[in-house]
Amino acid sequence: MGGCFSKPKPVDVKVEVMVPDKEKEKESFSPNGKVSPMPTCKANGSTKHMEERPATVDLYQNPKDMVEVAVCHVNELQNGQMREVDVACGKALLIKERGEYCAIGHKCPHYGAPLVKGVLTNGRVRCPWHGACFNVATGDIEDFPGLDSLPKFQVRIEKEKVMVRASKQALQSQKRVKWMVRCATLSDGSFNNTNVLIIGAGPAGLVCAETLRQEGFTGRIVMCTMEMHLPYDRPKLSKSLECQAEQITLRSKEFLAQYDIEMQTGREVVSVDVKNKVVHFKDGLKMEYNNLLIATGSRPKPLQCQGADLENVYQLRTPEDANCIAKLANDRNAVIVGASFIGMEVAAYLTDKSHSVSVIGIENIPFRKVLGEKVGQSIMKMFETNRVKFYLQNEVSELRGQDGKVKEVVLKSGKILRADVCVVGIGVVPATLFLKQSGINMDSKGFLPVNKLMQTNMPGVFAAGDIVTFPLAFRNNKKVNVGHWQMAHVHGRIAALNILGKGVEINTVPYFWTAMFGKSIRYAGHGEGFDDVIIQGDLDERKFVAFYTKSDEVIAVSSMNYDPIVSKVAEVMASGRTIKKRDVETGDMSWLFGKGT
Repeated sequence: MGGCFSKPKPVDVKVEVMVPDKEKEKESFSPNGKVSPMPTCKANGSTKHMEERPATVDLYQNPKDMVEVAVCHVNELQNGQMREVDVACGKALLIKERGEYCAIGHKCPHYGAPLVKGVLTNGRVRCPWHGACFNVATGDIEDFPGLDSLPKFQVRIEKEKVMVRASKQALQSQKRVKWMVRCATLSDGSFNNTNVLIIGAGPAGLVCAETLRQEGFTGRIVMCTMEMHLPYDRPKLSKSLECQAEQITLRSKEFLAQYDIEMQTGREVVSVDVKNKVVHFKDGLKMEYNNLLIATGSRPKPLQCQGADLENVYQLRTPEDANCIAKLANDRNAVIVGASFIGMEVAAYLTDKSHSVSVIGIENIPFRKVLGEKVGQSIMKMFETNRVKFYLQNEVSELRGQDGKVKEVVLKSGKILRADVCVVGIGVVPATLFLKQSGINMDSKGFLPVNKLMQTNMPGVFAAGDIVTFPLAFRNNKKVNVGHWQMAHVHGRIAALNILGKGVEINTVPYFWTAMFGKSIRYAGHGEGFDDVIIQGDLDERKFVAFYTKSDEVIAVSSMNYDPIVSKVAEVMASGRTIKKRDVETGDMSWLFGKGT
């Protein structure tokens, strides 16, 4: 299997264009989970393997499903205003821009944030929670996180009333899957000979696959992953340890089959032969490719000390890890090694379930390097109020066990902590060891440098997500590594567009979030190298916004209970405007509304 294949003779091709329809019987077209070799390929993007996208796709054509109501007077909204309006059995987001009304779904499809509390700028609305952006005219998602777009509703003016016409189904779902094609099949039922192989099934890989189909690519797409699960919402693992894999799955097996995105789980890549365009797997399988996306993510750094191999010592990586940690920590003693975001989120989740929670960190204040000393101190106080004990400027010397299970954590300071479960979160490294002999450029830390098109130095090889360094446009194209969930989505989309030869450059603002004790911290920008932090609000009340500056320029922002300030700043940064330090020092936020540099 996986050897060389001769080029097939020309045959007639049929293309199936699919739109989501829950009423249709789901077909099982791809051999998901089955191994089949990649045939020799022609150049992607040829007309033979592309289907032109229709201008519009009406997903809700049943007249009996439609409702129409008057939602307001024509003069009630000013330009640039949004309003959540009732439409029969649901709600819609009504928007007025440049004298025109439009209406779309009112909830962000990612986690359900009310978009009316978001930021409206130049034809798109940005989610107040996590920064996803949607085109107000079409409802299409334009920036991430999340996979789905918003439904678009019809708007007309009748007798000075704004009328909204919508599908009941769309009002209830508040999300829409973008139009996608399927794989073209030959007359004998076999696959055609153009393909994309994706190594990794995180957000970068999944968004790449879906974008290819959305852009009309009808070639074969295969995603392979070492994990045993379909793509899932990994950030939820550390915030909700008892969630089951099926509860956080991003796309079902049936969905992937419907759009011919083949999913190969439990497959580890051991090498890539870029000369012959072949990927080798640990089980001996070989797959040929025409274009390759490497999106393998990161792997946790192991704890290097005696006893690190004891039972009940975990690096949170899978849903099974999360479930075991939650079970073992129930009314027991939990020790978290590493005051990282993952470590602190786990600690926060366990506080009302464990007998004790201890956090060990090498820094003197958690998050100091990312959020600054004062914000870090405020967060630390919140943890201490919730019974978390810190052992900072310290490291683990030894783990001691009984009957093969961890029982004590010995610190270099000499302190001994009782531990029934130990969670290690001391950082990650890129999962790129298998590429060392491939000829693909790799820096000293194992990251893959890519250009603005997400291309590596090798033709037809793209990379995305945690494993890459890439030019960050709003920081003057400085090469950076940004391991955010949102950024991996963006990378996947840009890689897909350039696999198709569209020449689209990456240009987005990094955005991430964390949640602890019911409080969310939002962050936008890239604060590496900040030399000052300007804080507005009250840290003790945990209602604040912090601006991170370098010289006289704002390069990042974080907030707690201050929505939608981070999304607004992200929009300013995305527009190319420079935010000066003097703009944020006075507390006057007028620069947010167009008066900045």
